[in-house]
Amino acid sequence: MKRTLLLFSLFQLLTTGAWSQGWPSQYGGVMLQAFYWDSFNDTQWALLESQADELAGTFDLVWLPQSGNCGGQSMGYDDLYWFNNYNSSFGNEQQLRSLINTFKAKGIKTIADVVINHRQNLSNWVDFPKETYKGETYEMKSTDIVRGDDGGACLQWASKNGYELSANYDTGEDWGGMRDLDHKSENVQKCVKAYLDFLKNDLGYAGFRYDMVKGYSASYTGQYNVSSQPEFSVGECWDSSNTIKGWIEGTKVDGTIQSAAFDFQFKYVVRNATDKRDWTWLGKTNDDNGTGTNWPLMSGSLDQGKYRRYAVTFVENHDTEVRPDGSSNGPLRRDTLAANAFMLAMPGTPCVFMKHWQKYPTEIKAMVAARKAAGIHSESNTLNFRSNKDYYAIITRNDNEYRLLTVVGNVSAVEANLNTKQWAKIHEGYHYAYFFPTAMNTAYVDLATGLYDGEQKARLTAVTDEEGAQLVYTTDGSDPTASSTKVASGQTITIPVGTTMLKVAMLVGGAVSGMTTRAYIVRETGNTEVVIPDFCQYSKDEVCAFFEAPRTWGLAIKCWAWDTNANNVNYTGGNWPGAECKNMGKAPNGNNVWKWTFNEKDFQGAAGQAKMPSHIIFSSNGAPQTKDMPFHNAGYYTEEGYFATVESSIDGILADEPAYSKVIYTLDGRRVENVTRPGLYIKNMKIVVIK
Repeated sequence: MKRTLLLFSLFQLLTTGAWSQGWPSQYGGVMLQAFYWDSFNDTQWALLESQADELAGTFDLVWLPQSGNCGGQSMGYDDLYWFNNYNSSFGNEQQLRSLINTFKAKGIKTIADVVINHRQNLSNWVDFPKETYKGETYEMKSTDIVRGDDGGACLQWASKNGYELSANYDTGEDWGGMRDLDHKSENVQKCVKAYLDFLKNDLGYAGFRYDMVKGYSASYTGQYNVSSQPEFSVGECWDSSNTIKGWIEGTKVDGTIQSAAFDFQFKYVVRNATDKRDWTWLGKTNDDNGTGTNWPLMSGSLDQGKYRRYAVTFVENHDTEVRPDGSSNGPLRRDTLAANAFMLAMPGTPCVFMKHWQKYPTEIKAMVAARKAAGIHSESNTLNFRSNKDYYAIITRNDNEYRLLTVVGNVSAVEANLNTKQWAKIHEGYHYAYFFPTAMNTAYVDLATGLYDGEQKARLTAVTDEEGAQLVYTTDGSDPTASSTKVASGQTITIPVGTTMLKVAMLVGGAVSGMTTRAYIVRETGNTEVVIPDFCQYSKDEVCAFFEAPRTWGLAIKCWAWDTNANNVNYTGGNWPGAECKNMGKAPNGNNVWKWTFNEKDFQGAAGQAKMPSHIIFSSNGAPQTKDMPFHNAGYYTEEGYFATVESSIDGILADEPAYSKVIYTLDGRRVENVTRPGLYIKNMKIVVIK
């Protein structure tokens, strides 16, 4: 028995102590950045959780914004509470835990945004919250702030008000705005290690995205990761590739790298290619003329590809996008699809931006499906195929075995001279196409498994060099045979509304081989039936209203509420188009449902006036908008006007019957006797959200 325990302990040491060296080797997953700047509506924990089934299968990792309370509406980069207050701008702690657990059950791991370069204070320049975790109290003191914080302004204030700062200066870059933490401090190290333990082992995050890592020595990231042992670690080292490479090397502990990093140079060479309308930039460095040493991390030109494993690639994020105030840092302005197609075909671990996913879900699903079918991973290698200003063609390989040919730009110029005995086109879109080597000998379907709105088209391809190869397929889940429905390679079939299990195989010389399977849930579009979703709930004294927005409206729904009987007293701030609404999820017909809740701070009237409006308008950030509508508290509205009043606030979806007593199915058609996990399910021939 003792020997068994010893072997088990050794196994634990090998699998967790050595863990993943900052990022798993030959990692084949894809990450989603599930937020953008001011994404307070779209990144609500409950709303993200309702999308678990749609995200599963495409994304293996989801990066969430910093999830602690920051003292007000915030994207989390002015972090305040680390342990005891998780009522954030995106939901409460219970909703966060539910989201993480639901994602985990669906095969999606979550990445926490960790902000430990700096920290916000409670009421003055130097006071931090006192919090408890596992029975121990954690509190940072004024002496945990670096001596040169805020260019010396903090020290000047502290000296004037009787406080001491640390004797240590910053181990990285100073940042004026919040207190820069002294990572040499034993108390800071103790607090950070406990914080990371809480994120990983209590909340359930699988890994960390470290913010602003140039603000402190890379050695501390290594130290913290050895202590917490996350499965994934990536640092935001926003600089040249040599600086990023130096930071990765700086995380080493006992000679072992402890973290990956975002590949900013990859982002900028893609941006250069699209901005300059010159695709050859994809094979250049991010220098003024593209001929310097500033190579992307995923490039084989940077130390013979040593850093590909640690490259998290992206083409846009919350810092580089054009923000609501108009600011940006090298945003991607055109060819979004081609940029993502290139990224998803390359080594490194791709990170898809939320706005891109929202706009092009079908296309991105297909790109990820092709990547995974080709077996591309973080340490795959590449071979330049052909390029000029109008196009760029590159082959991705595993151990020099061709896996995928990607063409961006003018695809037809490359395709016209392509050896069709060697390559078969399996997917294409605006300014991009993917080709598999015919040696794969498999059937392929360009429509990825997933949830879709409205009937879909799927292109079937025989990836083979055999002359006259046909395809056979079934749509009932049975394996195709030589007598199944036959089509020629390249033919498109229709996937109807409903549930379809598509299986496609090649038919060569009477033999069936190379089968591919796809599972689809296709929802009907144009369904105008109004059904109040069960997630529409309200508390006893709440003044609120619900709005089912048309699908053509945007994702920034505002409410304008006033009282015509009291000199147009306003309940939504007094500035058109009014107060923001919260996205609650999708109605059975696929429309987004939003909730407006009256907040005292938005009241524009005299003390003692009624706290109930007489009229209400909803708009998509001003236009389009509804007509003036009479206000009914807890009313459910559509573009046509008032529909009904939500009867009461209930817990769960089936409050009027024994819990989950009716027949319920998962989206892939499996019957569920007892629903134990929240998510999307099929009930009474409709997709419902069960919390």
